[in-house]
Amino acid sequence: MDYVSALLPPTVMALFFGGLIVTIVKTQGGANKAKEDAAVDAALARADSTQQATAQAKDA
Repeated sequence: MDYVSALLPPTVMALFFGGLIVTIVKTQGGANKAKEDAAVDAALARADSTQQATAQAKDA
């Protein structure tokens, strides 16, 4: 019976991890893809403008 208690936690974690991967793969793209891409583009633009503002402040 000790082998059951030894194998149960890794088995549960493996099943959970497999389910997580399946969920991530299934939610890629689809109807929200354009909205997600726009959010990432906006975040990158904010980071870029902040970096440029910091560089200009150092030059001044």
